[in-house]
Amino acid sequence: MLEELDTLKTIALTAVSAAADEPAVEAARVEFLGKKSALTGMGGRMREVPPDQKGAVGAKLNEVRTAITTAIDEKKAALLAARDAAAVAGIDLTLPGRPAWRGGLHPLTQLQDRAVKILRGMGFALATGPEVETEWHCFDALNTPADHPARNEQDTFYFPNGWLLRTHTSSVQIRTMETAVPPVRIIAPGSAFRRDEIDATHLSAFTQMEGLYIAENVSLADLKGTLEAFYRALLGPKTRLRFRPHFFPFTEPSYEVDVELHLAGQPARWVEIAGCGMVDPAVFEAVCQQRGDRVYDPERVTGFAFGMGLERLAMILFGLPDIRLLIENDARFLQQFA
Repeated sequence: MLEELDTLKTIALTAVSAAADEPAVEAARVEFLGKKSALTGMGGRMREVPPDQKGAVGAKLNEVRTAITTAIDEKKAALLAARDAAAVAGIDLTLPGRPAWRGGLHPLTQLQDRAVKILRGMGFALATGPEVETEWHCFDALNTPADHPARNEQDTFYFPNGWLLRTHTSSVQIRTMETAVPPVRIIAPGSAFRRDEIDATHLSAFTQMEGLYIAENVSLADLKGTLEAFYRALLGPKTRLRFRPHFFPFTEPSYEVDVELHLAGQPARWVEIAGCGMVDPAVFEAVCQQRGDRVYDPERVTGFAFGMGLERLAMILFGLPDIRLLIENDARFLQQFA
């Protein structure tokens, strides 16, 4: 059997050496090391070997198996190396490499993520709603009368069935109050749509973020403190804000929020960045009527709301001269923020 093993070893090593590709190497492995191979058969014949020869025959069996296994592994490695070499044949490895494009988040996405993180840290939860809305959710429930200019077809995108593209994410506040009970503390980032002429400071589709807090004994001081803490966390601890009286149908009293802007080489100036106010009792009454209960009874709860356009905020934060830069998908511009 020792001579048979030596012969088998020679045949196997010759076959492996002659294998031209990986399938041929695998075929040789099955032929010489498989369950039905001659080597496996010889192992089964060990019981026929005289006792005084079992040690030598067993050692030879292990030697042959190891030699064939090593030859197969080396052949596979050699074939792989040859394939890799062929793949780079003709390539000048001394040439400088081409840098890969590095992806990154859009500046609006970066700003929204920062704003959401700050407000979530202040206890606000995220809320979402549909972009195609009913007039009731977008206007009626928000105390916006039928003759209000915002409801005119020249200001709002209407569908033939009377539905519309939401003009603000305040509709998410209404939908949240329809299903949740106080206390409610939410933020609603998302797209809004208005028939604005597109220019350096206006878009017809823009990103808005609104907030709502309703509970017992919520006051105007809570609103001012929340917005001051938010903008100082976003724009810097020395940020100065001012609140100017304004009018919104869904809040009373209402304010516009300005931030003092400092640009290099220019005098400081105030820029409007948000609207806010205490939720009008008429909004609570509309929600109570829709729900069929009194959980939002304005005699029991109060609340504040605020809203801001993220494009306008991005212009301030990143020093952008034109809002259209945010929608033109110019890689040269966007790469600055990657």
